[in-house]
Amino acid sequence: MAEVYHIPALLHETIEGLHIKPDGVYVDVTFGGGGHSLGILQAIEARCTSEAHRGKQLFSFDQDLDALANARLNRQEIVRNPKWQFVHSNFRYLRNFMDYYGIPQIDGLIADLGVSFHHFDEADRGFSFRFSGPLDMRMNQTGGKSAADILNSYSEEALARALYIYGELKNSRQLAHRIVQQRDLTPILRTEQLVSALTRPTANADNLNPQEKKMLTLVFQALRIEVNDELGALREMLIAAKDLLCPGGRIAILTYHSLEDRIVKNFLRSGNLDGEIEKDFYGNIQTPFRLIEKGLTASEEEIERNPRSRSAKLRIAEKI
Repeated sequence: MAEVYHIPALLHETIEGLHIKPDGVYVDVTFGGGGHSLGILQAIEARCTSEAHRGKQLFSFDQDLDALANARLNRQEIVRNPKWQFVHSNFRYLRNFMDYYGIPQIDGLIADLGVSFHHFDEADRGFSFRFSGPLDMRMNQTGGKSAADILNSYSEEALARALYIYGELKNSRQLAHRIVQQRDLTPILRTEQLVSALTRPTANADNLNPQEKKMLTLVFQALRIEVNDELGALREMLIAAKDLLCPGGRIAILTYHSLEDRIVKNFLRSGNLDGEIEKDFYGNIQTPFRLIEKGLTASEEEIERNPRSRSAKLRIAEKI
């Protein structure tokens, strides 16, 4: 049986919300396991007519080449589709690549900001404290600082700041101090070393209490966001998406924690990263978007099939 790379949350609702047109051009900025990309291609073909678009209609971004390798093994219906183009890049470069491919406007964009099952379940990637493995956490393993690099090179103040901002940990200074104390004895290079530094010397994934698991989840989240500059990339992608969407084009975004959801919510409501509502002389709200979905969550039936969808929240907006 093939490994389940990722199961997308709210798949049907997301594809339906994009309001796919047979001649439209779409972007999936988080290809992952290919679930959303396949849904878009199937919707295009289901609505296809003899007048349909003949060139590339779906551009799927992923900075992790594991996603492309998985697609070649398990998503032949996507890979062999002449309407599909894979883009090996961080989605922050959305505008650059659309210019490169000669695409002035798009009809829709999907972003599933959740981390793929593959990343959490691969010990060598270091995304989860459930496994013993190197502290990497880079989505793009071809370059950039790893989590181990950050843990062993950042000042105590910089570590505390990252843990506070990206993990929302109130005891971030205490945790940063523990990390520095431990790295002064020996470099922190593996997940089990970080777990031991922040909990108990004898701690492991099997004997953690609920409070320790919650704390470590937030620590690993903070490190992952810092390693990949996830929020900076999200902001850049949103600005590019606003400029690229044609009138009537739709953007659908799935968020999984409050930091990214706050950015997406404010942007889709106001059309700017500050979230400030602008009004004209007569007091009418000036925004480039019309909200379609303001925060749809998964049903109990879906959560039972896919527990990780519990934290998913879908927001959809249409370009005015």
